[in-house]
Amino acid sequence: MAALLLLADQASKWWVLERLDLPTLRNLALLQAGPFGLDLTMVWNRGVTFGLLSGEGPLNHLLLAVLAVAIAGFLLRWLWRAETLPVALALGAVIGGAVGNVIDRLRFGAVVDFLRAHAWGWDWYVFNIADAGIVCGVIVLLADALLRRPARG
Repeated sequence: MAALLLLADQASKWWVLERLDLPTLRNLALLQAGPFGLDLTMVWNRGVTFGLLSGEGPLNHLLLAVLAVAIAGFLLRWLWRAETLPVALALGAVIGGAVGNVIDRLRFGAVVDFLRAHAWGWDWYVFNIADAGIVCGVIVLLADALLRRPARG
């Protein structure tokens, strides 16, 4: 799962940057279905989720990359001990997403974000495939922690 998510993330970022040249276009409507819409919008995220901890300079993106690698290492250890397939897949999604964003930080000094969802005049933050994998993985991990029944025995 980690490898698949990482591949999808990096391929989508390559397409957005190299083929589509979204940094020049800045915004491109993809889908509009009633009040719901999905656009491609170019954002260089120098922080973490929602732009938190953003800052300029190589030290900032290097520290965030090191933090993400440390978290991915912790998650790899957890993955080694995963008891169920859903937990293993969720951990793989979080790891793949974290590594995808670390690659961006090391290459560009920022994460390539480009998907913007909106509905009824409300906008969600701009994100990428790695972010989606991280969020979905965390939701599965939380659901597992809250809903899984303890093993009998």
